[in-house]
Amino acid sequence: GRFVYSMKCEDEFVDILADRRSSSDLGHALRTFNPHPYQGAPPCSAADLNKAVLESQYLRYVTREIAMEMGSSVEEVREDACGILEEMSQNLQLGFIRLMAYTLTKVLKRLFTSVYVNMEGLNMLQQAVQESPVILMPNHRSYVDFLVISYILFTYDIPVPVIAAGIHFDFSIVGEILRRSGAFFIRRAIGSDKLYWAVLSEYVKTIVRRGYAPLEFYVEGFRSRTLKSLNPKLGMMHMVLEPYFKGEVFDVTLVPITISYDRVLEESLLAYELLGVPKPKESTMGLLKASKVLQEDYGSMVVNFGRPLSVRELCQGKINRCQYNLIPRDLPQKPTTEAQACANWLAHLMVRMQEEGSRISPWSLMACLLLQAPTTVLMKEGLLWHQLTEKTLWLRKLVLDFGAHLNWPGQVSDSDVLSSTLALHRSILHRKAGRVYLVQEDEPARKHPASPEEGMIRTAAMMLMLASYRNQSLHVFVRPALLASAIHITKSTQAGEDELFSFFRFLQEVFSYEFIFIPGESSQDFEEACVLLKKCEAIHISQQEVTVSEVGLEVLSFLQALLQPFIDSYQVMFRYLSGEGVQVFTEKHFLPAVRSLASKLILSGELHTYEALSSDTQKNVLSALRRLAAVTKLSGWVMRLTPANLFGFKLILCGG
Repeated sequence: GRFVYSMKCEDEFVDILADRRSSSDLGHALRTFNPHPYQGAPPCSAADLNKAVLESQYLRYVTREIAMEMGSSVEEVREDACGILEEMSQNLQLGFIRLMAYTLTKVLKRLFTSVYVNMEGLNMLQQAVQESPVILMPNHRSYVDFLVISYILFTYDIPVPVIAAGIHFDFSIVGEILRRSGAFFIRRAIGSDKLYWAVLSEYVKTIVRRGYAPLEFYVEGFRSRTLKSLNPKLGMMHMVLEPYFKGEVFDVTLVPITISYDRVLEESLLAYELLGVPKPKESTMGLLKASKVLQEDYGSMVVNFGRPLSVRELCQGKINRCQYNLIPRDLPQKPTTEAQACANWLAHLMVRMQEEGSRISPWSLMACLLLQAPTTVLMKEGLLWHQLTEKTLWLRKLVLDFGAHLNWPGQVSDSDVLSSTLALHRSILHRKAGRVYLVQEDEPARKHPASPEEGMIRTAAMMLMLASYRNQSLHVFVRPALLASAIHITKSTQAGEDELFSFFRFLQEVFSYEFIFIPGESSQDFEEACVLLKKCEAIHISQQEVTVSEVGLEVLSFLQALLQPFIDSYQVMFRYLSGEGVQVFTEKHFLPAVRSLASKLILSGELHTYEALSSDTQKNVLSALRRLAAVTKLSGWVMRLTPANLFGFKLILCGG
């Protein structure tokens, strides 16, 4: 059934679709739009903005430098810069914002039961936009994210943002509509193209300096295919911070925004992509074919606008801005080590703020539990529905103890909430005679019986879909889970705090690309893990000793099992790399070879997680091994192994 959700939370969330369902969509799109822009910003058109970029001292200097390096005329290089800017720049127009508002209202009403927005966050944003240049930093989980923020700001008379988009559609109509709705396009691969970097950074910095409009970009860089937070990309972060570092603006305001979904449109597409099935090209036909998704129900979406954060306040004591006075502002200069560290810290902080702002669905909690059951049980015997619901309610209490926020329907019984959650995800799980089973393709409907490999890929896609929903709540558990794993590895119900901390830090290092940890805050993370496990009475701490309580065993075994698929997947990679003859290898050959080994182990029953088949997990392992010097990059994608370091990882992750 469809229920009205009341967000159980200190902040008031309003369903913005409620009004749209009872009044004219056209009336909403054509209403008077009366935003209050940044007070210091003179009126400026898209053409004025482009002109300011091209005539800037910085771009003139870089143009002359490139002309000398390449032995061509300044005019030729300048012409190239004009071409880049033309390809890149947005052309925000109110008429297209109205068209976007009309179209998006229709789409959102078809897809979602409700779209919740927190009013307090919007009110703070409305104030912030008038006081300093604002950077909107949403997480990125679905293509639906792209214009949702613009739609909400238009609805509440807040200036519509310009949006950094990495999407290059291979058709002009939608691309042009997006451009006129405020999108500016960035090439996926820029490499060392000095002129492109110069035009892009000057374009971004001019928007910030002038307070032209709020600037929106995805700090994670890409849409997360695993629905888990990604390590931030720092290029854009440096660009938006530089005007503050150089004293060209008094302050810059960062606004973390979290978009949470009950169900994601691309769920099966993402799972197959992770298994190496290529994703379809973004095209007009693709969009038209995707229209069948409009027949489905995707539950609710929650958009949480976080508290606006002042860069001036955050950076106090972290950066000395006087150093920027030593070189003329218009000359290009590489970010100092201090500026890089500051941008890195801020970017990680923003991703953590996004995580803390997420609203966890009942399905995410269910997925955490379903993945701890053996796959064969899920497929053949099924799980007892009443046991799954009891355990989900137990987990809800734990999540609330850990301070997370839930998107849990109010005014409805818990059993109805969980039944409707199951109905929403009937493409993954179905209920029959009091048990729930993983959905499998009907054998009679197939012309030929599936081979074991084919069957495995279909099951893997289902399990990766489940894993992606589990990932939506992983950030709540990851710190206590690392501590639970450290306790498990030391094989003791009583261990010294120092010993546990060193294991905890080691696991953080190994999983540094899997989960988000703010650089330099391991001690705070460990402290947080201890506090949370003490709060739910899983452990006692006295005289630097950590003791597991009797009630704690259930919590600790749940947390440890939550991390087990990651530990098992990493073990497969280590096993492959420490196998005979692997000394030098390329990433191109590594990924299929590891997938092949994981497939054999799954089919033989030796490996119980399908996550080892995920290309994201495989790439994260390589990145972590490079960071920890177990693998050295020689050139391009060629790597060399350092067996001694790898042996240490194997030993510890095996609990040896």
